Amino acid sequence: MTVADVERTIAFYQRVLGMRPVTFGEGRQALAFGTSKINLHEAGHELLPGAAHPTPGSADLCLLTDATQSQILDHLASCGVPVEEGPVPRTGAQGPITSTYLRDPDGNLIEISTYETAAGTGDRAGG
Repeated sequence: MTVADVERTIAFYQRVLGMRPVTFGEGRQALAFGTSKINLHEAGHELLPGAAHPTPGSADLCLLTDATQSQILDHLASCGVPVEEGPVPRTGAQGPITSTYLRDPDGNLIEISTYETAAGTGDRAGG
């Protein structure tokens, strides 16, 4: 993902989304979460191979969580991160989801989604 400021991006994703910063290779940086990672490229200093049209703010990420939408909203509020939209019903790769949207410091769209489990609320049954 191409960003304007790698350190600012790492700080946001670590603080708001709990991702772990990792350095690999010759100073390459990424954000790790679960079994996945997002490689970071600073605009104007992209590493190869890279995006065909590297532009900060052009990414659209969908992240799945076991947290409830209520927990997501509370956490975003405690971090001072405005909600762009949501929670709203959407369609995920495996069925109906409920999504909340926010933007990172570069304006990348981040969708935090939960699979429907309790009366269409996106909240986990019993929780």
